[in-house]
Amino acid sequence: MPNHSKVLLTGVNGFLGLHTTIQLLNHGYRVLGTLRNLNRAHEIEKLISKHVSNEVQLRIAEAHLTDENVWHDLMKGIDYVLHIASPFPSVLPKHEDELVKPAKNGTLNVLNAATENGIQRVVMTSSSGAIIYGKEKSKRSGTYTENDWTDLTYKKDTTPYYRSKTIAEKAAWDFIHRDNRGLELSTICPGAMLGPVLSKDLSASINIVKKTMDGSSPSVPKIGYDIVDVRSVADLHIQVMEMKEAAGERFIGSAGYLTFKQVADILHEKYPDRKIPKSKLPNFAVKIISNFEKTLKPLLLDLDVERKLDNSKAKKVMNWEPISSKEAVLSCAASLIDLDLL
Repeated sequence: MPNHSKVLLTGVNGFLGLHTTIQLLNHGYRVLGTLRNLNRAHEIEKLISKHVSNEVQLRIAEAHLTDENVWHDLMKGIDYVLHIASPFPSVLPKHEDELVKPAKNGTLNVLNAATENGIQRVVMTSSSGAIIYGKEKSKRSGTYTENDWTDLTYKKDTTPYYRSKTIAEKAAWDFIHRDNRGLELSTICPGAMLGPVLSKDLSASINIVKKTMDGSSPSVPKIGYDIVDVRSVADLHIQVMEMKEAAGERFIGSAGYLTFKQVADILHEKYPDRKIPKSKLPNFAVKIISNFEKTLKPLLLDLDVERKLDNSKAKKVMNWEPISSKEAVLSCAASLIDLDLL
């Protein structure tokens, strides 16, 4: 890929945004990253420069997802777009429109601007949350593929965040199917992202490791997720952006399913002197605690459920080999310790 290719990346300051920007720069791309507030631009540039081996070809611009006009100007001269930004709170909002509207409208603003500027391809970060939810309890456990979608009509098995990701991704595919101006779309649906934390802004998924290690949990809930290293997800975004075969496709990003107990066991083996829980928390206790610890509320849907992801498509089509889920856990823990976040 020629080094003069230019990529617009939304959400440059996020967990995935930082890692993807670093990999793009190390691949020789020029990157225009967007932030909601330019006050943090220097901080982000300084952080990224520590991990880039060549001259930093990075520019940062301020842009809000819901600002329709700003995207048209930003995309002039851009070759590819990685649309990574999306609201992801650690606590459920009072009104789901706080997530749904910016996720959906922001996606459509980005796609429309990309189309009008003749951009070749947009790669959008969706979520496994757009695949595995919206099921009756008896049908929740199982293995899911890219052909599956979260059923928005069954709200008992969704959260505002999962609905926002589903609605935004469906809106993106609807846009492409209606539009005939040649824009290519690919989407990536990662599991719970772990791996090295680069800043003190923690994504919600990091709590899987942080709360297991910080002494706040005497035992762990009977919950599990497909885990994936953020570096592997960043790599998958770039591969999907570059490869012709990825156009019009949806890809799951996962390195395998781990229960919270398995995560705790991995961490206990590495850090035997730390206070890491060894027992499982009864379901009724999780439900009671969630009334006080609001970050647990979104997890209740997965109590005693095993929703697993099939990553074979990304492996076969993209020749993608993710970092192991164990390494994702351990590198996340090591970085939290290095940043003095534990």
